[in-house]
Amino acid sequence: MRVTPILFALAALALGVACKPISAEPAASAQATPAEHITNLTEARRGYTTHLTRHVHLGEPAPTPPDFFRLVKYTSSAGELPAYVGVAQKGGGKHPAIIWVVGGFSNSISDLAWTPNPPDNDQSATTFREAGLVMMYPCLRGGNDAPGWMEGFYGEVDDVLAAADYLSKLDYVDPQRIYLGGHSTGGTLALLAAESVNHFRAVFSFGPVEDVTGYGAKNLPFDLSIHRKATLREPGRYLRAIQTPTFVFEGAEGRSNIASLRAMAKMPHSPAVHFYPIAGADHFSTLQPTERLIARKILADTGAEVNIQFTPQELTIPAKR
Repeated sequence: MRVTPILFALAALALGVACKPISAEPAASAQATPAEHITNLTEARRGYTTHLTRHVHLGEPAPTPPDFFRLVKYTSSAGELPAYVGVAQKGGGKHPAIIWVVGGFSNSISDLAWTPNPPDNDQSATTFREAGLVMMYPCLRGGNDAPGWMEGFYGEVDDVLAAADYLSKLDYVDPQRIYLGGHSTGGTLALLAAESVNHFRAVFSFGPVEDVTGYGAKNLPFDLSIHRKATLREPGRYLRAIQTPTFVFEGAEGRSNIASLRAMAKMPHSPAVHFYPIAGADHFSTLQPTERLIARKILADTGAEVNIQFTPQELTIPAKR
C-alpha cells in the first residue's frame, strides 16, 4: 500500500524525545565490489528526454529581496533562472555556502526566504543565514518568470546543479564547502542531486520520498503509468550511487513522510547515506532545531575531509514549556 506523502503545512509537535538513526550500516548488497560499477542518476538519464503531459509556467516575478540578498540570474539548461543569493560578508574571505530548495510544487522563490516563521513550522531555513553561511535559494524551471516548464523532478535536478556551479564562482564563497539542503519536495530534489553527482560537500534532505508518484498526478506533469518516466525520478532507486555524505531527516510523529524514510533505510544504499527519524517531531517541527545543529556542524567542518556526524542526543527536539 502506498503511503501518500505529506504536501502542505501543518501544526507541529515539539516533544522532548530523541531520535535514533536507522541502519548505521547499510545492507551488504549496498556496497559495490571493486569490479562493480553503480550507475548514478546522471548516467541513467543519459540520452533520455522526458515528455510532459501538461506545460506549467507560473509567470510571476520573484519579489525584490531585502539588502542581505541579491536577486541574480544563474544559467541552467532551461535558460537564465532567478535566485536569491546572500551578499558578501564584512571582513572578506571565502565562506561556506548552502543551497536551499524549498518545498511545494511552484518551483518558485518568494519572501519565505526572509519572512519570520514560528519555530515549530519554519520552512525558511533562515537559521543558516543567521549563523553566517552564504545562502542561495534557486528558482527552478517554470517557476516565477523563469523560462522552461515544470518537469516534476527531472530537469529541476539540472537546475540545482547549475545553481551550485554559479555559487562556486563567487569570490566570497569557498567552492570546496558548498552544501545542499531541502525540505519536503525540496528534500526529494536534494536526494536526486546527490544521486546524480558528487559535487557537494554534504547534502541534508528533510522529509523526502522514495517514489515521487506518491505526490499524485495533479502535482506531476508526466504520465505516471510510463515506468521509465517514473523510475528516472525515484530517489529510492539510486541510493547506492551516492558518494557525497548525505543525511536524511524526518519527524516520526503526526503527519509526515516517515514511512518513506524507513522504506529507504531498508533499501540497498551507499554507506555515505544516513537516515534519522526524529521522535516527537513532525514534518515541520524537525526543521528549525535540526538546521541550527547543522549550521554549527558546517561552521566546524573546515578540514580536508568532511567531519559532520550526528548523535541521537544532539537530535533531541526540546520540549515546549
